[in-house]
Amino acid sequence: MTNDPSVSPGHSSQRSYWLADVVEHHRLRHDMAVVRLIGEYVPFLAGQSVQVEVPQFPGMRRRFSPALPPSLDGKLEFHVRTVAGGWCSGGIVADTAVGDRWKLSLPEGMFTVDPDGDEVVMIAGGTGLAPLRAQILDLARQPDPPTTYLFFGGSAPRDLYAADMLALLAADLPWLTVVPVVERLDDPSWPDKWYESHRVDIGFDEDDLLQGTLAEVVGSYGSFNRHQVLVCGSPAMTRSTVERLLDAGTPAERIQFEGA
Repeated sequence: MTNDPSVSPGHSSQRSYWLADVVEHHRLRHDMAVVRLIGEYVPFLAGQSVQVEVPQFPGMRRRFSPALPPSLDGKLEFHVRTVAGGWCSGGIVADTAVGDRWKLSLPEGMFTVDPDGDEVVMIAGGTGLAPLRAQILDLARQPDPPTTYLFFGGSAPRDLYAADMLALLAADLPWLTVVPVVERLDDPSWPDKWYESHRVDIGFDEDDLLQGTLAEVVGSYGSFNRHQVLVCGSPAMTRSTVERLLDAGTPAERIQFEGA
């Protein structure tokens, strides 16, 4: 496959889509999977989303945000969670197989960080982590990244599906602080075989966990009036968190938000 984004299979001067093949599919929770691909270079910006078409649902397209910044060697990663009533997301989580060929198109969005700007506050609920993780890794390429705080939340500790990776990142990047947030300190009693089969140390002690919703915890810090603030998660989480930020005095022009 060519890595030149200016050349398409039809030899037109403008690419309309790119192809990538699944090389790993990790189902980490009953409703969530991480999919890694390698293929053509996709010219998106860290934080943007791309349109995805998978072979299980030909002609059906959904938007997902890569969890890695753009890579000239064609590496891509997506964090996909089943949406209630969502055939496509459920199919990707359950049925993706190594060797599947995905079609990617239409990068869009302006969910970005100025690497030369003010300190950064990132607030991620669930797979809303994906575009924020891409931006953290993109900032790591900069000579002097801004101090960055990542609040990563879930209902219970086992919802923090990427906590072990985030703990390693925070240990490696002196400018990054990760704050894990859970609404309850105990996991649900019902079993999740995918969680049990992939269970690892989340990288944080219970004393490190802040309890409450992301909106409550972030709101308790007061106004972020000198920060770049990015919020990504479910529509309800995003809405309540932005409302709490505004109530606490964070200027609207300082806040960027996306639904996951």
